[in-house]
Amino acid sequence: MTTSETRAPLPPPEAPVRGPALRKLRAIAVPAQLVLAVCLISGVPVPDTVLLGGKLLLLVFLGAEAYVWLRLRRLGLSWRQALAQLVPERVARYVAHEARIMASLVRWAARRPHGVGEADAVFPHARDQAAMMYGFTFVCVAETVALSYLLADWPVIHAVFLVVDVYTVLFVLGMHAAAVTRPHVLAEGVLRVRQAAHVDIRVPVAQIASIRRETLFTHEKKDDELNLAIGSQTSLTLELAEPVNAPRFLGTPRLVRVIRLHADDPKSLYDAVTRARTAPAPVPGMPATA
Repeated sequence: MTTSETRAPLPPPEAPVRGPALRKLRAIAVPAQLVLAVCLISGVPVPDTVLLGGKLLLLVFLGAEAYVWLRLRRLGLSWRQALAQLVPERVARYVAHEARIMASLVRWAARRPHGVGEADAVFPHARDQAAMMYGFTFVCVAETVALSYLLADWPVIHAVFLVVDVYTVLFVLGMHAAAVTRPHVLAEGVLRVRQAAHVDIRVPVAQIASIRRETLFTHEKKDDELNLAIGSQTSLTLELAEPVNAPRFLGTPRLVRVIRLHADDPKSLYDAVTRARTAPAPVPGMPATA
């Protein structure tokens, strides 16, 4: 008897996470912390006892979350499964997207693209948006400097806006870095179509009914079509024999039959996919040719 047969998967433990006590604590702690934050930022005087109570409530809330986390881990769940039980899926997806954006800055600086280790071919697609993204970055930097000067007499508000503005600059640069470090990839008969840090679709080459080169600057929105424009343009169109799932930003499933994308060198991508589609399937037991 194999290990997979003797170890049945554990059902997701609902009780420790969705108990009424923890739900009530969340319903009280999160709004209370938001109200305190707004009061402190806007300069509204907050009594010391209220401030102390808010800190204690935050500690109790974090302690309860940590306790549930440990219980989930003891029940055999991985850290990802435990996180899925504690954090709503939409919040987890948003946080993961932000983390990928910031990680892309590190990859960009280190010149380490993502997911190209075993690729047969790599197709960059960020070149035509570079000027626009650098322009946005310059505007954000100028806004940061201007607000720092205008809000110098309000230190709390100045600090808050400085953090927000610096994060905005990093986010804009990170969006471009994600596009640079996450190119389209062809590997083992699968075309991996990507855009920044929020689109990553694997399309089997055998499932591509047709591919054509066409430069489009306007795209009509349809439920079964996905348009991944870079610099407001797409240069290749894939028509699929069967739909693939291209989930929306927060995870809602979406089946598409047409994918329009862009590449810095669309001819290279077109030729590579065409060769992969027409290549004969390997015969089992036959040695590979040199």
